[in-house]
Amino acid sequence: MLLFCRRLGPAGFLAAFVLTAPAAAEEAIATAGGTPPPAEAAPVKRFESVTEQSLEDAWWTGPMLASGAGTLPKGRWLVEPYLFDVKTDGVDAFGSLTYVLYGLHDRVTVGVIPTFSYAKVDGGPDGSRVRAGDLTVQAQYRLTQFRKGGWVPTTSIVLQQTLPTGKYDRLDGRAADGVGGGAYATTLGFYAQTYAWMPNGRIARLRLNTSATAARATDVRDDSVYGTPAGFRGRAKPGASLLVDAAVEYSATQNWVLALDLVYRHDEPTKVSGVAADGALVRYDSGSHDSFAIAPAVEYNVSPTLGFLFGVRVIPAIGGRQASVTPAVAVNMIY
Repeated sequence: MLLFCRRLGPAGFLAAFVLTAPAAAEEAIATAGGTPPPAEAAPVKRFESVTEQSLEDAWWTGPMLASGAGTLPKGRWLVEPYLFDVKTDGVDAFGSLTYVLYGLHDRVTVGVIPTFSYAKVDGGPDGSRVRAGDLTVQAQYRLTQFRKGGWVPTTSIVLQQTLPTGKYDRLDGRAADGVGGGAYATTLGFYAQTYAWMPNGRIARLRLNTSATAARATDVRDDSVYGTPAGFRGRAKPGASLLVDAAVEYSATQNWVLALDLVYRHDEPTKVSGVAADGALVRYDSGSHDSFAIAPAVEYNVSPTLGFLFGVRVIPAIGGRQASVTPAVAVNMIY
């Protein structure tokens, strides 16, 4: 339990001064035949105890972006659908992303992450319909487990494979139909999670996600998400990327939690080469770039196994990167 000491007020400082006066003063009073007055009692420092919130009392949905380092107990399911709108200049890309995870073993969680998208474009053709994006499969292995009073956090390694199931080329002049990358991509991540007790006894949960992604080259035909024109024939090689996400959640009450993600991402150049419709050689790359994001959110937890999230991700226009604002809602369900 945490203890606080009340500060001494002015009377306390005065009492301290009197108690440190020279002893000659008392001798002078005694010599004059008087009785020295009783010394003023020293102020007593009072301590107030703060009751620490227990881990069982803290309910969580999770921040908007950072994933947990813990794994599900064997035989349990987690389903967490997100609905969002990626707002850029003149475009609203409505989408969904759903975590469907299963506890294969107490240390091993496996699952899939399907995505869907539909875009509305100002001054251009909208998406023809809601389309399925790329599908991600993942496996997570827990290395260590946090114990209260110890310094070791919960940690895990995560392996993800993205399958190119979303449409990415032959867009027929409708760029809003491009909802995939067209390339197989492998992501290796390391996740960490720990807890800290605040001076008021409430719990803060801290997460750190780091991951690196590498993708294979893919064939590209006609107009595509890589900016190629109609009639193009060639290949594209998405650049590798590195992502770091630090997140904190504060358990204001058992039901209400405040959350914040801070994200850094670095992307290596994506390279495209091929032949245009007129036979001219085409070769270019996107250049490397860095981006940053901040994502505040509020969680409302109905129970330890059911919670809701309301948040927004903001990516500022830095280094030529297009700015975006993405409001999102999510529901976290554990069975």
